[in-house]
Amino acid sequence: MNLLVTGAAGFIGSTYVRTLLARHAPHAPEAPRITVLDKLTYAGTLDNLELGHPRLEFVHGDIRDAELVDKLMAAADQVVHFAAESHVDRSITGAGDFVLTNVVGTQTLLDAALRYRVAPFVHISTDEVYGSVESGSATEEHPLRPSSPYSASKASADLLALAYHRTHGLDVRVTRCSNNYGPHQFPEKVIPLFITNLLDGRQVPLYGEGLNVRDWLHVDDHCHGVDLVRTHGRPGEVYNIGGGTELSNRDLTALLLKACGAGRDRVRHVEDRKGHDLRYCLDWSKARTELGYRPRHDFTAGLAATVAWYREHRDWWEPLRRRVDGGHG
Repeated sequence: MNLLVTGAAGFIGSTYVRTLLARHAPHAPEAPRITVLDKLTYAGTLDNLELGHPRLEFVHGDIRDAELVDKLMAAADQVVHFAAESHVDRSITGAGDFVLTNVVGTQTLLDAALRYRVAPFVHISTDEVYGSVESGSATEEHPLRPSSPYSASKASADLLALAYHRTHGLDVRVTRCSNNYGPHQFPEKVIPLFITNLLDGRQVPLYGEGLNVRDWLHVDDHCHGVDLVRTHGRPGEVYNIGGGTELSNRDLTALLLKACGAGRDRVRHVEDRKGHDLRYCLDWSKARTELGYRPRHDFTAGLAATVAWYREHRDWWEPLRRRVDGGHG
């Protein structure tokens, strides 16, 4: 089986690929062959991939390149589509790349998948498409109310992907996850930014009073959920993948300060983000009931292991920090 994975030089996609490659012996006949298509934007690095693995092929390219996508899709049996522009702050200051990559790029992939009837096509999305959830948890039927250009572009891509199922019968499956954390995350998102700042003796920028609440999901649990959807999900369905740990940014900051041995003087309050959603929370009972999904990582232990990973892998993140030009995810 040939699996095409887009955006897999980034944080979540590379974790997914490493997980699949580790599941079988390198030359096992039943193991999937994986082709990674990645543009290698600022947030992607080949250091995230085991390039010498016999079942892995890396292709440097853009998901909007219709000719290249057609060639790769012709050889694929299934697709898992991670590629996206994903940083909210960047979308606020410049939405164009988000629309082109997240919407036009997804449409290019869908067109090619339809030509060759590649299925399933697993489209990776985000809880941010639901907008701020004042109380309770958002089910897959919750209205889409995106607040940022990033989440609006992802909601658009979700609807486009589901339309290809309803119009053409293409086996599309959509996943929507909560905030991911773990090793190999580019240091512009809040957890790796705060960890690396604290390890370097810098301050951390906390939006407003830090009252915004997020549900945290270990990247390994997310990838486990994605693969359950790929292997056991139903065509045309959306599956929420949550972590089950709700924290305000203020409380998260306190945990990171403690883990890094830093005091409150290292916190710098900054002006709140435009259109900043107060709370995200997913109801993932559908994935639990249909697929047997459950997060396996305890947040306290997972966060401690993540801090330890960044402490031990300065050679990975220090060069990437030079790419960061502000903002904190």
